[in-house]
Amino acid sequence: MTEPSAGAHPFAPQFEFAFTVSINLTKPIWIEPSSTGQTRAGIWAADGTFEGPRIKGRVVPMSGGDFPLVRPNGVIDFDARYFLEADDGTPIYLQSRGYRWAEGDAMDRMARNEPVGHDEYYMRVSPKFDVPEGPHDWLGKHIFVGVAEKVPQANRIHYFQLL
Repeated sequence: MTEPSAGAHPFAPQFEFAFTVSINLTKPIWIEPSSTGQTRAGIWAADGTFEGPRIKGRVVPMSGGDFPLVRPNGVIDFDARYFLEADDGTPIYLQSRGYRWAEGDAMDRMARNEPVGHDEYYMRVSPKFDVPEGPHDWLGKHIFVGVAEKVPQANRIHYFQLL
């Protein structure tokens, strides 16, 4: 029997690009410190679009947002919920949890809405989609991972379907 190569595993996950959401955000509202002793924010999904090989549409303006906690160690714990609308009119509820952190001054630059290279921070999310039966119900039947890209006053989240 042959040993698998270093890092290879027969059950290693494979991913396929699904779509990218480009979302414009409002100015955050801060609670510092919150009753939990941490910092909490509210940031609304102002508007945006999404597009991929099988689906495209828009972010429904002001249909929700992100309500992250900022931990004492600087890690941002995301909890985002908002609606998408596919070009055919299908409503899609998106709920996403994840983390953002960085070393050095990258977090400070992001807080000041300055550009930061995607390799200077970690920003990953795990979404769930609630969608009616029909052409986009595949969203509610698979696991996805989002690799997020922080840009000034906005986020771009590139979603990959776990095959």
